[in-house]
Amino acid sequence: MTRLGYLVPEFPGQTHIFFWRELESLAEMGVECDVISTRLPAKRIMSHSWSREAMARTIYLSPPTARALFSGVGTIIISGPAAWWRVLGALARSRVGGPKSKLRLVGLALAGGEVAAIARRRHWRHLHVHSCADSANVALFAHLISGIPYSMTLHGPLEDYGPNQPMKWSHAAFAIVITQKLLAEVRTSLDGSAPSEIDVAPMGVNVATFRRNTRYRPWEVGGPFRIFSCGRLNPCKGHDDLIRAIGLLRDRGFDVHLEIAGADDSSKPYQPVLEKIIDELKLKDRVTLLGAVSEQVVRDGLEKSHAFALASLNEPLGVVIMEAMAMEVPVVVTGSGGVAELVDDEVDGILVEPRDPSDIALGLERIAGDGVLATRLASAGREKVIRSFQSDRSAQALLRHLM
Repeated sequence: MTRLGYLVPEFPGQTHIFFWRELESLAEMGVECDVISTRLPAKRIMSHSWSREAMARTIYLSPPTARALFSGVGTIIISGPAAWWRVLGALARSRVGGPKSKLRLVGLALAGGEVAAIARRRHWRHLHVHSCADSANVALFAHLISGIPYSMTLHGPLEDYGPNQPMKWSHAAFAIVITQKLLAEVRTSLDGSAPSEIDVAPMGVNVATFRRNTRYRPWEVGGPFRIFSCGRLNPCKGHDDLIRAIGLLRDRGFDVHLEIAGADDSSKPYQPVLEKIIDELKLKDRVTLLGAVSEQVVRDGLEKSHAFALASLNEPLGVVIMEAMAMEVPVVVTGSGGVAELVDDEVDGILVEPRDPSDIALGLERIAGDGVLATRLASAGREKVIRSFQSDRSAQALLRHLM
């Protein structure tokens, strides 16, 4: 059996269902993964039914224990002069900013020593990182210290993952990106630094889990028009625009109701901003903020909805959009980022403009006003996910590079 290290920052977070699915797929393919994470996320966002199981099987690098520090430093010491010079050279050449950033990078190098020690004890063949930010720096230093090969998956624009990208990518054995758009960005931005092997493998959905128990029924005049949305509470998700769109639909006479699943994920809370908009538009009886919820709550919310909506400003791809499509719920989503690689406008969903509540409202109104269209899009959406976005696709890509 192949054994891998599998590094995910702040695992298990509210958006980490895909990683759990990938781990399950890899296990079915005969790959045993030791899960490593930087630290535990906040308790309020660990909402999955599998969160306890995930925590029990994860090794956390922070806060560091005395034993872990001793092991990491010891591994660096015994790695020998050649490894020391590789690490020192990387620290010197890294473009991460001022002295504080350099000092932080030294801390990541020590974490790399700890990961190298775990890799040696657990006999890893490879280390895969689901991030191109600090976790990728940890993998880089683990490689420089011990020689263990590593790879990365890029889930969004490079600018979201901080500095030192050329060095992280140049030492990687291979990489995976989730869209063709991101592949083009990597080829352009990291010309000469990117590994020769870069695969495109989108995140995916377990279609056996995300399937309807009852037939989709389009909205009928006189009843509530139910809309479901899901995404961490962050301005980039455009929840404020979606809420304003709900206000427009209310003003046009629709008995519209929106549920948003997700919790704040940054030090600057976004939920109070949304609550203020809800109050100003008098939508307290129309919009519900659910907080972080389990996969089952998301599935149930989709089952009872007439439409799914996501107003992201720059969505890299969108697992939750796939989940809605797999559940045969017609989707109205902004065509930003890589979403156009998932949703074909008028074929298996409706694409609308970001930052445009009027266009979002118009897309939802089309779903409400045309039951034939809603049913056709719902059916085509599931067919698309089954064909191209099942959850084992990325695991197959990872395994393909390791064979």
